[in-house]
Amino acid sequence: MPPSIFISAGEASGEHYGALVIAALKQQLAANGQSASFFGMGGERMAASGLECIVRSEDMAVMGLTEVVRHLPRIYGEFRKLKNAIRARRPSVAILIDFPEIHFRLAKELHRLGVPVLYFVSPQLWAWKKHRIKLVRKYIDRMLVIFPFEEPFYRNQGVQAEFVGHPLAELPLPAVSRAQFAAKNSLDPAKTWIGLLPGSRPREIRDHLPTILQAAQKLHGSFEFIIPLAPTLNAQQRDEVRWLVDVHGLGLTLRLVHDARAALHHARASIVASGTATVEAALAGNPFVVVYRVSALTYAIAKRVVKVPHVAMANLIAGKRVVPELIQSECTPEHIVREIEPLLPDGPPRQSMMKDLAQIRGLLTSHPAGNSSEAAGAIDRVAAVALELMKIKSL
Repeated sequence: MPPSIFISAGEASGEHYGALVIAALKQQLAANGQSASFFGMGGERMAASGLECIVRSEDMAVMGLTEVVRHLPRIYGEFRKLKNAIRARRPSVAILIDFPEIHFRLAKELHRLGVPVLYFVSPQLWAWKKHRIKLVRKYIDRMLVIFPFEEPFYRNQGVQAEFVGHPLAELPLPAVSRAQFAAKNSLDPAKTWIGLLPGSRPREIRDHLPTILQAAQKLHGSFEFIIPLAPTLNAQQRDEVRWLVDVHGLGLTLRLVHDARAALHHARASIVASGTATVEAALAGNPFVVVYRVSALTYAIAKRVVKVPHVAMANLIAGKRVVPELIQSECTPEHIVREIEPLLPDGPPRQSMMKDLAQIRGLLTSHPAGNSSEAAGAIDRVAAVALELMKIKSL
């Protein structure tokens, strides 16, 4: 009987990686004349890759302390579904992708059942909640990280960690031409396009999009604006985005699109909520401004416990302030306009940022000397380690 593999991702970026990991596992297993079944938590892309979705990732995508508390009964019910499925099927290996609030609890149950646990895309323990490192040591068999500074952090804490590179850094630039993208999305290729990326979770979008649209209205010039929709948003949530656009985007030429990477590739500059999209923008070489806002309580707690010099991942990777960060009270339409307008024309501010963003791509695609992941990309390496934990030799 083919082995079963538990794989779980709770957000848009992790769900994307999950779909790629399933495809890579299928390929590596097939090379050995084998197959496997996949079950767990994911979205449409993981389901299309072959995952039996016990829980849908879009049903678990909440953020911040107060937001989690409000949705706790539903989250607990979905969590129990995952635990029950794990107990019933006893998978050969578990692959947990980011989403620590749920996955650390699942890791404990998986460890109790003797299921090897691979964690891909590290929770940001180096920024806050460092006490959780003991959970990683106890319940996680392998930690595969996508940022170079994470490997030494974990290894110094006694965790078997490996930097495998960032999956997005390995992707070729989008093949769609500017003319094709314009035709598909009713844009004018002669106009300047600005990307607006308010986040992938409904609460993030509600917190950011009105302010971002107000900033767009204050920009001096004739622009067209592009809002990529996260694939984890359901129909009701997409309708809410359209409603926010109708209310706050009056007078703007604005298009909702479904390809964030292509949007960032062709936009002149972007306004981006802190998260994976900032890495996508950096890898696209697209000058951008980072915004972020959460509830007052969540921010007050985070300010006391988060111990990093920057919020934007691009700045953390570079080790310096490459892109502007407008956080909480600084996240205003006026401040956004002040920061993005110098990035639109050719000139020193734009060229300097683009040079720094190119260096970030290099950091995310290089591997430490002697690292076994040199022979494969990040996703293939994840699949290989999963097979290793299953005691199946990969080719």
